[in-house]
Amino acid sequence: MFRQAIIKEVSTNFQNGLTSSKLGEPVYKKALLQHKNYTNALERCGLKILSLQADERFPDSTFVEDTAVVNEDFAIITNLGAPSRRGEEVEIKKVLKRFYDVVDSIEKPGTLEGGDVLRIEGEYFLGLSQRTNKKGALQFKEILKTYGYGCSFIKLKEVIHLKTGIAYIGDGNLIASSEFIKNPMFQDFNIIKVDKDESYATNCIKVNNYVLIAKGFEKQKKSISELGYSILEVNMTEFRKMDGGLSCLSLRF
Repeated sequence: MFRQAIIKEVSTNFQNGLTSSKLGEPVYKKALLQHKNYTNALERCGLKILSLQADERFPDSTFVEDTAVVNEDFAIITNLGAPSRRGEEVEIKKVLKRFYDVVDSIEKPGTLEGGDVLRIEGEYFLGLSQRTNKKGALQFKEILKTYGYGCSFIKLKEVIHLKTGIAYIGDGNLIASSEFIKNPMFQDFNIIKVDKDESYATNCIKVNNYVLIAKGFEKQKKSISELGYSILEVNMTEFRKMDGGLSCLSLRF
């Protein structure tokens, strides 16, 4: 059960962040509105929101998920793989110390970003990507071991972050696209395949009694609804332009 969420407001220079989407520049006012609607959706799920002010030094910093990995037992500060984002984690560490007695950290030369971390019950799956390296992954695995969690590594081939292509919504149900549909590591789960034309919608999040999905992906909406989940749709067009998804915009614990 999630009770808290940390979000970070959108900076006015958001369009200067990292992206590979080729969908054009985000419209700042639209991004603000979509971020507000996202926050409202989290509140509807029963979460208390801690909103951090925008930081103009870091155009990507609204994607707060990448700065830490948190659950009911631990908080781990990451070491961001993108050089332009290093420093975002400083504020997050201070904030998380309000909630956790111990806050662990990934140290250089290890790198790790939260978008590469997927939790499935008591097991974590970690994507080895351009942002998360093996040294960071091994540190993460050792920290997890002290809290009683397992960790498996997955070498990414097509996606930026692990959670770009796979999401866990509980009850053994995995939403998967791209390279993960037939990955043998996940074949014991019920795989809900996302077609290529709706691959962006793979990044969805289960928050208490709801599944949040990106608005405008009807096949994805139908597939999840048929499993009996209640859905909240959030328009994510401006964040998609900057390679961001629903999971990226909050730390939930």
